[in-house]
Amino acid sequence: MEDPVRGLRAVRIGTRDGFTLVEQLKEAAASDEVKAALSAEVSRERIGAEIDLMISGDLPVQAMTLLCDFNWLWYVFRLHPQCEPLSDRACRISFYAAMFLPLRTTMYKDERVEEIPVVNFIFKYSLKRKVSDAETVLKIDNALEKFLPLLPHFGSSGSDVQLAEDDLGTGECVDVLSVTSKESQLRVLMGFLLREIKDFWTVSLLLLCCSEDPLNKNFTLEDRTALFRKVQSAIIDDLGLDRVWVVKPLLSGTDIIKHLDLKSGGPVVSQWKRKVFAWQLAHPSGTKEECRDWMKKTFFKY
Repeated sequence: MEDPVRGLRAVRIGTRDGFTLVEQLKEAAASDEVKAALSAEVSRERIGAEIDLMISGDLPVQAMTLLCDFNWLWYVFRLHPQCEPLSDRACRISFYAAMFLPLRTTMYKDERVEEIPVVNFIFKYSLKRKVSDAETVLKIDNALEKFLPLLPHFGSSGSDVQLAEDDLGTGECVDVLSVTSKESQLRVLMGFLLREIKDFWTVSLLLLCCSEDPLNKNFTLEDRTALFRKVQSAIIDDLGLDRVWVVKPLLSGTDIIKHLDLKSGGPVVSQWKRKVFAWQLAHPSGTKEECRDWMKKTFFKY
C-alpha cells in the first residue's frame, strides 16, 4: 500500500456505500509495515480529516469496527506516550456499557418474584458470559445518575453539590465531618463514586456527556467533548482523585476497634471505615494521628 491513507478512505467509502472490503485489503492494512507508515509518514491532519468524514457519516459505528478489523485503532487515535491503550477486557466492557445503556433500569422478575436487571439475563443466558461482566456494565451505566448532580459544580453555574449525597449514600459521612468547603464536599462525593466503579469512571462520564445534555444548555457535540475533558481534568488534577480506589485507608478495621474500645467488628466498624475514608478524602494532607483524634472525639461525643 503506497499511501496508508487509502486504507482510511477504503473504510470511509466502503462504509458509506455498503461495500464489503476484501480480505486481501484487511490483511495488507493489518501488516506492521503499513501500520508503521500510518504512524510515522502520514500527517495527523490527513488522518483527522478522514476520521471526521467517517464520524459525520451515516454509519460511524461500522467505520470504527472496520478500523478495529485493521488493528488501526490506536494508530489512528494515538495516545500520549505516558498512556497505555485499554486492555481487551476494558474495551469489551466499555462497548457493552454503551450498547446496554438504554436498558440500565429495565428489570424482570424471576421464579422467586425478585426483580433482576435484564442486562444480567442477557449476559447469563443470551450470551453465556460472566455475570461479573454484567455487574460491571451496570455499575458503569448506573453511575451516570450519580455523576449527573455533580456536574453543575464544574460548569459556570457553580451549583451546590449537596443534592448528590443521598444518591451516593454518603450523606451521613459528609454530615459527621461538618464539611463546609464545596471542594471538600465534592472530593468526598466524587471519591466514593470513583472507588465504586474504579478504572471505568471515565467511561461512565463519557457516556453521560455523549448520551444526554447534562447541563441542559443545548450543548453541541463539541461542547459535550469540552465538558468531558474539563471534568476529567478537574477530577484528576484539581481534586487529586486519580486512582483513588487504590489509596490505602489511614485506619484499618483493627485500628477502629482498638481506638473506639469496641469488643468486636460488625456494622459499627463498617460504618466508621466509611466515615474515616470520608475524612481522608476531605483532608488529603491529614495524618493518621489527626484522623484517629478526630474519630475518637466524634465517636465519644455522642
